[in-house]
Amino acid sequence: MTLDDIRIALPLLILAIGALVTLIHGALTKNLLTGTIIAVITAVGAGLWPLQPPPTTLAPSLGLSAGGLSRLFTAYFAAMAAAVLMLSHAYNCRRRIRGEEYPATILFTAFGMVALAAATNLLIIFLGLEAMTFGFYILAAIDREHEISNEAGLKYLLMGALSAAFLAFGIALLFSVAGSLGIGEVLERTLGVGAPDPVALAGWGCVLIGIAFKLSLVPAHLWTPDVYEAAPAPVVAFLSGGSKAAAVLLLLLLLPRAGDPALLRMPLFAMALLSMILGNLAALRQNRVRRMLAYSSIAQMGYVVVAFIAHQGHGFQAAAFYAIAYGIMSLAAFGAIGVLERNGCGPTLDEYHGRGFSQPITAGVLALALFALAGIPPTIGFTGKFLIFAAAIRAGEIALAVIGILTAAVSIYYYLRVVTALYLHRTSDVRDEEINLAETVVLVLSAALIVLLGMFPSHLLDFLQAQFPS
Repeated sequence: MTLDDIRIALPLLILAIGALVTLIHGALTKNLLTGTIIAVITAVGAGLWPLQPPPTTLAPSLGLSAGGLSRLFTAYFAAMAAAVLMLSHAYNCRRRIRGEEYPATILFTAFGMVALAAATNLLIIFLGLEAMTFGFYILAAIDREHEISNEAGLKYLLMGALSAAFLAFGIALLFSVAGSLGIGEVLERTLGVGAPDPVALAGWGCVLIGIAFKLSLVPAHLWTPDVYEAAPAPVVAFLSGGSKAAAVLLLLLLLPRAGDPALLRMPLFAMALLSMILGNLAALRQNRVRRMLAYSSIAQMGYVVVAFIAHQGHGFQAAAFYAIAYGIMSLAAFGAIGVLERNGCGPTLDEYHGRGFSQPITAGVLALALFALAGIPPTIGFTGKFLIFAAAIRAGEIALAVIGILTAAVSIYYYLRVVTALYLHRTSDVRDEEINLAETVVLVLSAALIVLLGMFPSHLLDFLQAQFPS
């Protein structure tokens, strides 16, 4: 191992060492606040690494790379972990979620995400993806005093184990055809120009099933409402913004280098169509805010898959942009929901009545996040949806573009139901706002990014254009 290899692996080392230090510190001192601070510093340190790219961008002996896309998503995942940790301390204290395992597991989960971002072969991809998912198994069920959290964690574990089996079997089939685990070799020998190998197609089918679970795409979506409703709100923000961005990144590592990605068009088309329709229609019927956002996330990932289908119309850039955009919107939405719940807000829409007046900062951020998720300008959600549907039209996917636009229009109704509850219904039985400095910083910063990246997306788009020039 050379010094350059160590520099490429440095964010992984920082996260792993920081997680171990957090565990040891918690075992010795039982000071949760200090442990959280150590974890936040660790995540920030890992996120600052991409600002100084290493002399070489490839470490073949480790199966890692440090290209532009890898550095971008490394910074994104680390920033997401730091923000979730800052949102978690007060929330966990109120819910009596104690122990050093919480911040340490957040870091271990981010470790899996960063490993996936830097992967150059299918083995590292699988290990990173499953390390991330194992972390979420723990985090989803960490609220041990509530039975619903344990139930959701078990459902997530069972379906996650099934998806991991599909993914591992698919990788094994691809290896049997390609004779290599390197991403480039596998894609060249299984999705190259010419007659496809049936075994390779079966392998790709299994891989897509595994990815569909991570993205909550129909028909692998059934775990989503239960986990979104039962897990701690900061964990849901991390799951929604981090896990799904990692799955999108996995597709970005694979499909742009495929010789003939059109071979995967039909399964992707079906999943995108069903996810957009089922997700939005199911969300219309929800009266519990978290479940509504869970079903809406299914539809949101359907839009991302539309971008992958429309790769010839600059869809890869649109998918990468929307993955980051959705993460920021989810962080703002579930971060605000976590603060509202800490201030006594219940799960149903009626409990949100009048919160816009008694808790103006939190409710304002939540409303802005919902506007963005609905795709209302000038937010980042509007810019992301515009890029996706423009790519679909350029690529000739008119039917998908029309259905996507119509379902996005339908989604405005249920998003604005929450905003209406916040501001157009008054109630006297509402606790005044209690929000600490860390929560304020995260919510205000995420709200600012929603607006600024919506109005001025050019720098990020130029960077993504350089990563996907075709």
